[in-house]
Amino acid sequence: MFREFLLVSLLYLGTKSVDGLQRWGTQFGQAPVLERFFWRTVDFAYPDEASRKMAMMKGEFIPENALPVGIEIWRNKLFVTVPRWRNGIPATLNYISLDTNRGGSPKLTPYPNWAQNKAGACGSAITTAYRIHADVCDRLWVLDTGTIGIGNTTIQACPYTLNVFDLTTDKILRQYRLRAEDINMNTFIANIAVDLGKGGCEDAFAYMSDELGYGLIVYSWEQNKSWRLTHSYFMPDPLAGDYNIGGINFQWGEEGVFGMSLSPIAANGYRTLFFHPLSSRREFAVSTRILRDENLSQDSYHEFQVLPERGPLGHCTSSIMDENGLQFFNLIDQNAVGCWNSVLPYAPENHAVVARHDEAMIFPADVKVNRGLLWIISDRMPVFLLSTLNYTDVNFRILTIPVRDAIAGTVCENVSPWGYVSNSLWWES
Repeated sequence: MFREFLLVSLLYLGTKSVDGLQRWGTQFGQAPVLERFFWRTVDFAYPDEASRKMAMMKGEFIPENALPVGIEIWRNKLFVTVPRWRNGIPATLNYISLDTNRGGSPKLTPYPNWAQNKAGACGSAITTAYRIHADVCDRLWVLDTGTIGIGNTTIQACPYTLNVFDLTTDKILRQYRLRAEDINMNTFIANIAVDLGKGGCEDAFAYMSDELGYGLIVYSWEQNKSWRLTHSYFMPDPLAGDYNIGGINFQWGEEGVFGMSLSPIAANGYRTLFFHPLSSRREFAVSTRILRDENLSQDSYHEFQVLPERGPLGHCTSSIMDENGLQFFNLIDQNAVGCWNSVLPYAPENHAVVARHDEAMIFPADVKVNRGLLWIISDRMPVFLLSTLNYTDVNFRILTIPVRDAIAGTVCENVSPWGYVSNSLWWES
């Protein structure tokens, strides 16, 4: 039913509203962007209006303080994370039912429930979640940073803890507290990538990028063990710390390794992890053969590969690669999302912009691909952090584009699917 509805809505052109959905024309390619959901301020699905009003009276819910930053899709659930950067955030891990919500401004439902979203309830609830990942084994991987506040207001209320949910039962499968050796005094981890190997659901690793502590933490599901590695490629480029987004000039010069994406499994049985610092315009790569081996990962400097820069206005926070080797990445300076087909060398001439809109896509914070659909959340984050949002305007949007339409007519389409050169990826040959 949902699929038929989507296909019908895609028949409309321009910026007409269709059953609460609006299509935004893009400046690049043939694929308009479908506005699925939008909010001026985020609201939550309280049991009743009296509970909501009481939460607002107590300061437990302050609508203007909520900024959605991360998304994930699993079956009929669209997950949305809201970090506790300011007071009045009742739940950090939430979802929207795609069965009952086809558009408009739906309220966020805490996942798995209200009790497990209580701030500071270490070990029994999630305090702050950023980007999350649902794997093909029906598990949701959520790193709780345990923090309240941001920047110099940050309080470490709970330890960094990896939570893995069984999405079929909504129960916690495992909690793993990061070791003291995994973090440092500057640690800030906002991103996670999950690597499933040929061994199935037990052959799983999580990679967590320490944006301000300049490291990568690896967690092995089978060993129930973590380790940290460092590399100079995790650090920011001192020449790439200046930003101009949403009419605001600011500097995030200290922002290191952030965005990550994983290739399909290669002939050698391993994936490639692509990563980049936020304050950089360059991509890097390393085989998961190195990351999965604790000993190898500690002495592997030359195993890491340097790829070309994305070019001017190439800051990127989020990236994702689908099963065909198509990488999508946000271009936060450009209010846009780009693509790269990894059968081609990583270079600006092999990149394309698949969507751009200077109103609807101010700070496209996260991108995901699910069942042939590209999902984007935009949230005007710099305006929220450094200025003041206009709450009479739409500030947050979740947008979709069919992948096939997004890449149509671009360099990302005009090559064969995922390929190998002499049983290795092109940068390993």
